[in-house]
Amino acid sequence: LLLSGPLRAVAVLLLVGLTWLLASALFGGEGGSSVRHIFSEPRPRRYKCGLSAPCPAKHLAFRLVSGAANVIGPKICLEDKMLVSSVKNNVGRGLNIALVNGVTGELLDTKNFDMWAGGNGKPDNIFLRPLHEGTLVFVASFDDPATKLNDESRRLFEELGSTAVKELAFRDSWVFVGAKGIENKSPFEQRMKNSKTSNKYEGWPESLEMDGCIPLRAPVEG
Repeated sequence: LLLSGPLRAVAVLLLVGLTWLLASALFGGEGGSSVRHIFSEPRPRRYKCGLSAPCPAKHLAFRLVSGAANVIGPKICLEDKMLVSSVKNNVGRGLNIALVNGVTGELLDTKNFDMWAGGNGKPDNIFLRPLHEGTLVFVASFDDPATKLNDESRRLFEELGSTAVKELAFRDSWVFVGAKGIENKSPFEQRMKNSKTSNKYEGWPESLEMDGCIPLRAPVEG
């Protein structure tokens, strides 16, 4: 059945209106302009470990997240690989540490040290003392990183480039990347002090998140 001129015009208008409404429902906003906006601006690209930009050649992409209160565990990501996380079941209260070969980027070891009820704070001395030159040390705190952290351990972290570890206290949040043989202080360190007046969680400061690019060391010849 052929529609007369006026009816055909009404049908066309109804079709256009339905199309506009469908586009508006699917994409929100003001119909066609939203459709153009979505298709002309693609979503930001995700790079390794969620960085907003790619790392240069011969650099390692990393992201550290300290624990949130005593509930959500910390994370250590390197080159899009999760080294430490609750999902991997290798986190715990205190200091969560990953050791990485500074030449190849290869994971060497991960360990957790309970700084609340973990003895006298010496296990991390044994873990950190025999490091090879250039070894990268990634640290993410969870709950309490400092109560059992003795002076000798603090000095070892200072030798790795930490400036905050000297003042690290009960339930502070702390993320840090250092290296054996570093000549200056590490540029990769954050500390959030436990303070009753500013804590995000009851009894704990907010979680810290830090990411960046670390240059690989040149292999030693000979």
